[in-house]
Amino acid sequence: MSAGGLSALDTGSGEYAGGLSALDTGSGEYAGGLIALDPGSGEYAGGLSALDTGSGEYAGGLFALDPGSGEYAGGLIALDPGSGEYAQQESAEQQRRLRESSDREMNAGGAEAKETRGGERRRLPRLKIPGKLRKIYTRKNHAADEQQEEPLEVQWKEQEQLEETSRKLIIREEQLFSQDSPSEEEEDQLQKELEALQLQILMAIQNTFTSSSLGELEVLRSAVASIQQQEEQDQRWAGRPAGQAPVWRPQKCLSRHNTLLCNMIEFRLKEAAEDDSGGANQLSSPVKREVCHLGKRVKEDLLMVVRMVKDCYPPQMDILNLYAGLYHQRFSTRLTQLAASGLEADDCSYLLFWVNHCYPHEILKHVELDGKIKTTCLGSLLLQDDLNWLEEQYLTHTEDKVKLWLTTALKKEEESWLSGKTPELIDQYYFSPMAIDVIQVVDGSLADFRQVIRDQSKTERIIAHLENFLNSYKKCMEEFVKGKHGNVRSVMKAHLVCEEQLREYITGTVVSDQQKCCCLDTLSALKDCGYRCLICPSHLKVCCSQLWTSGWLDGSISVVNSLLDSLNQHLSDLTDLKPACRQAVLCVLHQDVALQYVKRMMKTRRMSREQQLGGAQRLIEDTRRINDFFAERGCSDSSWISSLLCSIAEILRLQDSGSVQLEMVCLTRMFPDLSDTHVLALLSLKTGLSAADIRSIRRSVEENHLHDASSNHSPPFFSMVKVKWINSKINQMGLQT
Repeated sequence: MSAGGLSALDTGSGEYAGGLSALDTGSGEYAGGLIALDPGSGEYAGGLSALDTGSGEYAGGLFALDPGSGEYAGGLIALDPGSGEYAQQESAEQQRRLRESSDREMNAGGAEAKETRGGERRRLPRLKIPGKLRKIYTRKNHAADEQQEEPLEVQWKEQEQLEETSRKLIIREEQLFSQDSPSEEEEDQLQKELEALQLQILMAIQNTFTSSSLGELEVLRSAVASIQQQEEQDQRWAGRPAGQAPVWRPQKCLSRHNTLLCNMIEFRLKEAAEDDSGGANQLSSPVKREVCHLGKRVKEDLLMVVRMVKDCYPPQMDILNLYAGLYHQRFSTRLTQLAASGLEADDCSYLLFWVNHCYPHEILKHVELDGKIKTTCLGSLLLQDDLNWLEEQYLTHTEDKVKLWLTTALKKEEESWLSGKTPELIDQYYFSPMAIDVIQVVDGSLADFRQVIRDQSKTERIIAHLENFLNSYKKCMEEFVKGKHGNVRSVMKAHLVCEEQLREYITGTVVSDQQKCCCLDTLSALKDCGYRCLICPSHLKVCCSQLWTSGWLDGSISVVNSLLDSLNQHLSDLTDLKPACRQAVLCVLHQDVALQYVKRMMKTRRMSREQQLGGAQRLIEDTRRINDFFAERGCSDSSWISSLLCSIAEILRLQDSGSVQLEMVCLTRMFPDLSDTHVLALLSLKTGLSAADIRSIRRSVEENHLHDASSNHSPPFFSMVKVKWINSKINQMGLQT
């Protein structure tokens, strides 16, 4: 148990000067906390009042001042158990100093002496401990003690008169020192009554957090008013020669009040740290429990100050910010000690959680405290260097943990694929829990991160591990598909569900644009791998091989019938794919069919007028049937494909250069990825256009081209159509612009 002295304010500067409250070394209980005046000089004499460990009686505990110099002389003025009077207890050094000055400063009886205004020295009476103080500090838990304490209500009624008592004592002081020769007996009596008043004031302050009734709060208000009166009286005597002012001035009541608050707060936080009750006991470590208890005590006490105590003080004392500053200082000191003790990773995270989140947001910005506490003056609970060190320690641990979890999740999933296992069916479609596990790991780490770390840009360090995981995931899937495993289609169906879940999570997560783009690109590659596995593009190419041939142009060969029959048979295998993923596959398949039509068209050389009209007619008819086929199967997001193919058919049908130019401009505004190369490839199909017409159309398209594709809602299409032969065609036709 600690057994130090009171924390104190420097009486000159008002600055906090350290010190600790004391505990009774025998019982572990609080051993007082009252400030005393030196009977000789009226100066602050430090120390704690104490309870006698044997009887529970008030046992003194006041430091003494050197009677000669007014300097602190150490030692305790203890209560004589026999007489109830103070008896000086000095150390060897103190005894030596007192012996040297005893001839001129102490009389034969050993009582303290003071100098009168006339230069004479006289003996001061021994200071008796007020009976009321003895009653208040009498222990209540002695079973053999049958004596009843004086009811608190009676004590409060007596102490409610503190303000009036202070006022009367000041009047008596003014009257006494307005006389030419004040009575020494009256001076002694007045000094004793002022000392008793000081004890009562400090007792009222000390009971601040046990005051709940209106009567108790009125006592506190009265004590504060008394402090103000005594401070004003100190100012009145300030500057007077020593011989003309009372020896007990200045009283320094406000300084003692602030010192006592320091002491009270230190004791209350120490008491809270050692508390074994409450929900904090469920926390996993002693450090977490201590930090939680300290934080809760700070919050509870500040709320009590703003709700009840604040109104007992005048606004100029700004008591809420005084309490907030003292609690901040003590809380900060303890957390700094814990941070320097070498914390485990979980304890480090919890301490940062309180420093960066709970304390600034849930306490200082509590609805009843927000705007009333000067938070900018308080700063952080930890110094910047300590905070940076703890945050780096937390970040390193979190990165290692996330990396390990993600690597383990992918390894287990890959082992499952290679073992030949089929993914489980949930709601009649294949499912893998890997994406949910990954999301929980990453999102949980980010959620903790946002409450523990101040600089949110450092989340990039966590997302970087997700990026690496997705790249590894994509490579593993690509290698697995190449392996021709028997369970490849079922595994791919399950992982298209994973891709959808991961894409939805990353899209809605607050990360940098660059990292989000990298993650989504990787997922797109993963999805394409799945689509190629399920759709089989090579089969589609075979079905479309007769497009734009002479047989298809004149209607003698119906490509669309065999195409739709093949697609229908192929899609029957997708019933165990999640509906949302199945619809996405249908949309991609619809787009792939359209790409086959456009790619084969652009590989065709010039058409006659009749072939252009026939091709336009076949393209419109096929487009309608294909669109109906996919719409019946729930593919509602690819209607733009029909518009695209119909626009191309219209370009083929039109023969007037002006009309072709207008339709081409409309197409390029719908699809900004339509390049000049694609425009030239389309125009090269038409035999009725001159080189000048083609150059004019190309210039018009370039002038009306939308360079900002973000305002367009059509997906990219022409960027997937490669026209390799067109450059030589341009040179051949002399169509350079």
